[in-house]
Amino acid sequence: MARAGLAALADVTDADSPQAAVAAAAATAGKATPALAVLASDRPARFTAADALLLSQAWPLMPIVSVASSLVDGRRRSGPLLAGIEEVPWHDLPGRCGWWLAAFEAGLPTSLGLPATSRREERLLESIAGIGSNSMRASSGPPVPAILAPAEISVAAARADDLEGLCDLLTVAGHRVVKRQIGRPHLDEAAGTLVWDACDLAAGDLEWLRLLAANRPGLFIVLLDSFPRGDTVAAALRAGAAAVLGRPVCLEAVAGTLLRRRTL
Repeated sequence: MARAGLAALADVTDADSPQAAVAAAAATAGKATPALAVLASDRPARFTAADALLLSQAWPLMPIVSVASSLVDGRRRSGPLLAGIEEVPWHDLPGRCGWWLAAFEAGLPTSLGLPATSRREERLLESIAGIGSNSMRASSGPPVPAILAPAEISVAAARADDLEGLCDLLTVAGHRVVKRQIGRPHLDEAAGTLVWDACDLAAGDLEWLRLLAANRPGLFIVLLDSFPRGDTVAAALRAGAAAVLGRPVCLEAVAGTLLRRRTL
């Protein structure tokens, strides 16, 4: 699912290994540097520091990230498996890549410029610097077009403190929160975009999501779940969600996901 999300954003070239990627690039000399390298493994420790070094030597300016399971939060204190390579949870990868690619085009800073050992608070501050700059462009208008046009968003969350934090995050991104709801969202949401923090996505939430999507077919719904799994994410997408992100939510993942509103 993460790979399918990336393919909707940009041209994706698959390679069995970093060595194969470098060899394929050498056969097509003169081709532009890839915007991003993603190390996606089907088992732990498949890639080594030597693999990352090989890619860096072939494309010195190319950022490299690795895809991790939902258990990435359990390794935050011990650091990433590959030194210097940021791990991104698979469910947040399309959203964060969407923001990174758009920010590269606009010349805005991203968290990819930070060391992989940076704390979550430092990454949040760097995200605010880039996404806040974009929101300032949106409010000031021409001559530089904003990446992410402001949206009117309804927000629902299971707990009051989560609701306030999520609203603050969306405000930092330049959006306007028009409705706040503790618990499940109403079935007659008037805004065009809904961010729903379900906390722990359950069967009852999925049924409510189906009712909501049936009642508001054009509503762009972003769900937040504490531990997204492949089966629950697939079920949520079938029920009508546009995306499912992990908790605690990443500002870049939210901003990149909301970029998709322009193409739907």
